Amino acid sequence: MGSVRDRLWLWGHEAGSHNEGWGLPSSSRMTPLEGAVYMGIPNLIMVRYNSKPAMPYDQYALALRPLKGVYWSTVGAGGESSVAERAHVVELARRNPNIVGLFMDDFFHPPEHEGDLGVLSVEQLQGLKDEMSAAGRPLTLGVTLYTHQLDMPLAPYLALCDDVSLWTWEGPDLVDMEANLAKLEEMAPSSNKLLGLYMWDYGLHKPMPLDLMRLQAETGLRWLQEGRIGGMILLASCICDLELEAVEWSRDWIARVGDLPLD
Repeated sequence: MGSVRDRLWLWGHEAGSHNEGWGLPSSSRMTPLEGAVYMGIPNLIMVRYNSKPAMPYDQYALALRPLKGVYWSTVGAGGESSVAERAHVVELARRNPNIVGLFMDDFFHPPEHEGDLGVLSVEQLQGLKDEMSAAGRPLTLGVTLYTHQLDMPLAPYLALCDDVSLWTWEGPDLVDMEANLAKLEEMAPSSNKLLGLYMWDYGLHKPMPLDLMRLQAETGLRWLQEGRIGGMILLASCICDLELEAVEWSRDWIARVGDLPLD
C-alpha cells in the first residue's frame, strides 16, 4: 500500500553543482532538502558531485532527517569512490535510520574500457554488500544504468544490486522507453527497477521539452501502477529554483498524482 508520492525520489547534489557546464539559463542556490520540499517529494538520493560534499557527511545527513528515505552515494558522479567513503557511508546509515541504502552513480565504464566493467569488480561489489551488514539493519544497494549500456554484459553486477535505476541520456531517445525497460527486465529480473527522469536534457545541454517530460512521467506512472517499476527519480535538486518549464510542470504533476493510492 501507500501512494505515488511515497515512491518518488529527488536526485540530490550540493547547491550549485550544475551551475557550470550544462547550458542552464542561470545559477541555482537550492539545497537538496529545499528541493525536496519545493517539489513535494519525501525521498532523496544524495550524490557527491565534483568531490562535494567532502567527508565527513554527518551534518549533511542531519539536515536530511526530516525526509522519509535517503539513499547516500558510495560511488559519486563520474564514478568517484574510495574504501574510506564506503565505510563512512555505512557508519552514517547506522546512525541515521532514514538512510535506507547506498547508491552507486556512473558505476559502469564505457564498453571500450579494459578490465572490470564497473568501478568495483563483482567480487568487490559482493564485499560491499557484506560490509553493509555493519549498519545493523537491512540496507539496499542502488545503481545508475544508462540505456546506452543495456547491451553490455552487466548481468553479474546487476544481480548484486537491489535497485537498478534506468536513465535515458538524450531526450529524443525517450521514444524507446518501452523497449529499454523490457531489456532491463531481461537483464536484471530480480532487481527492483527505478525510472530516472531528467528535468533538463543534460545530453544535449538544452531544456527538456514538455511533451517528453510528460511522456516519461506518465509512462513511469503507468509502470508504477502496473508494478513493473518500484519508483521514479527526478533529477536534480540543483535545478529546482530556475523556473524551468519541465521542473514546474513536474511539480504540478506531483501535486496532482502524488496522493493516488498504490497497491
